[in-house]
Formats: sequence, structure tokens, C-alpha cells
Amino acid sequence: MNRRLYIVKMTRRFVCSAVAAALVVSFAVPAEAQNLDLDTVEFFSPAVDRTMKYNILLPRGYDTSTERYPVLYLLHGLTQNYTAWGLSNGAPFYAGLYDDLIVVMPDVGNSWYVNWSVSEGGQKNDWEDHVVRDVVNHVDWNFRTIAKREGRAITGLSMGGYGAVTLGLRHPEMFVSIGSTSGALEHARQIARRMRGESPSRPPRQRTAAEEAERAARQRRPNPLIGIDGFSSQEERSPQGQEFATAEEADAYDPFTIIAGLSNDVLPHIYLDCGTEDRLIAGARDLAAILMERDIPFDYMQMGGAHNATYWIQSIGRIIGVQYEVMQRALGQRPSGRRRSSN
Repeated sequence: MNRRLYIVKMTRRFVCSAVAAALVVSFAVPAEAQNLDLDTVEFFSPAVDRTMKYNILLPRGYDTSTERYPVLYLLHGLTQNYTAWGLSNGAPFYAGLYDDLIVVMPDVGNSWYVNWSVSEGGQKNDWEDHVVRDVVNHVDWNFRTIAKREGRAITGLSMGGYGAVTLGLRHPEMFVSIGSTSGALEHARQIARRMRGESPSRPPRQRTAAEEAERAARQRRPNPLIGIDGFSSQEERSPQGQEFATAEEADAYDPFTIIAGLSNDVLPHIYLDCGTEDRLIAGARDLAAILMERDIPFDYMQMGGAHNATYWIQSIGRIIGVQYEVMQRALGQRPSGRRRSSN
């Protein structure tokens, strides 16, 4: 293990969840569930050869206990960052309903959570390794986690939904539950099809010179919330190089292809949801149909909603609840349902 994986800086912010303010009138929850301390951890990641950050929510009483806790990893979407789940999508409120769960929110820029085939500009873009190796190891080394498959779940939204399902299927030994809300699950499959000439290439978006100049300026503008040197503007956060050089490389990151090569007994629990007004629901329905055909246990939900924070604020409560229960059962903390035979 690379011993440069250490905490460089850890800051704590008191988060008062806007979601709690909206929901407290309709849910009977403890007053303390309306806020949690949000820690920001800065560390060096060898997989991408740069200092990175992740946010972490620790259960109340963590500092005074000696317990170890299961961990849920929440992955952000395209153009988002490690602050997305903690500041606008409701994670602090829903995590606050549990007193024995750690929630970690990594950052991968606009990388699609894959190890890029070609990196340019002196970059190192092994973003899959950043999450499953560097972030997970750093969390396990520096916090009291249950550092095994039964104590880990991973989920995400949009690009992060694709990332969570893909990484979970590529590393089924690491996560007991994987999930997606509004996931771009067909990302790699669509790229592979275009590379094989099975579907047309996407036409470039037409912009005027003024629109192009405004967009370029916006891409170069740092986001002060991120606060990572050299990694705070959309231009800096978009890898230089090529994500997949061949259709076969895209296949290797396609959850539809990966799952076809895995036996049912090694698969983690799978959770899928999407809004009925979201065009990405087609991918969720396709994957759900495969799981149904193979008689693989999974959770699926669809409800009214589009591809936006309004939907994700609603979906995150169910995601955390389902994946928390899966981990608790895997850890033997719930009734098994088996009855002893009487003689």
C-alpha cells in the first residue's frame, strides 16, 4: 500500500439541511436529525497523481464511541463535485436518521469513473482506481469502518449512477449493494455501438461564436466550493485524452456486458430508480428486464420526476434506507427469517 495516502487537511462544517426544513412538517423525526457535521477530507491520490477531497458524514456519537460502522459511498453526476450530495441533494438529512452509518462522497471530476485509455497533458486519469482503491483505502485507514464487503455499499446519480453500478459489477467482492438513481447506464454501451458503426455518431452542437466564447469562459471559471488547486473549473475537471480507444475497452465498462459474464451468486444487491420524465429511464428499464429474466433479486423504483435535484432529494431517502438494510442484514444485524424446525 502506498503510505502517501494520509489526511492532509480535515475541515468540519455545520450543515443545516434545507431538505429537513421542507420535510420536518410531514415527518416525525428527532430534532437532531435536521443537521449533521460535514467533514471535508483532503488527501493525496496516487491513481490520479493529485491532491483530492471527499466529504464524509459521521454518525452522531462517533467521536466518543469505539464502534465500527458500515459505509455508503455516494457518487456525484457530470459537472458536479464532492459537495453535491452534501449541500443540495439531501444526504445530511437522511443520513441523520441513522446513528450507525458513515456516508462518503468522493470526487472524480467529469471522468465517468473509468481508468482512461489515453491520458494527455501530463495527467494521470485512473479514476476507477481513485475510487475503489485510494478513496476506499483512505476511508478504511482513517475512520472506524467495517472494512469488508458486507459493510460497504455504493450508489450515485446520473454519471454517478453509471459509475456506481459499473464499479460495483467490476469489483463485486468490494460492495454488498450497488445502486443508481437517474443513472446514465447506457453510457459505455452507446459509445461501443458508435465505435462499431451500429449507431450514428452524435452531431456536434451548433453554437454561435458568441455562445462558444461564453461557454469557454464559463468552463474556465473556478468553482470556489470545490477548492482543489488545479481542479476547480470544468475545464480542469474534464480529463485530457481518450476515455475508450476501442469498442472492446468500452465493453469492459458497460454494465450490460459485465453482468452477462457474472454468475448470479457473485452479484451484489442491485438498486435502480429513475424519474418517469427522465430520458435515462430506458437504461434502467433495460437493466431491470435483464435482472428479471435471470431471476436476480433487486430493487427497482420509478416515480414522477425529471433529471434534477427535485427528484434526487426524494430518491435519496429510499436509496439510503434500502442499502442500509442490505448492509445490516449482510452483517447479521437483522432477523434472518429462517425458522427452526420443531421435532
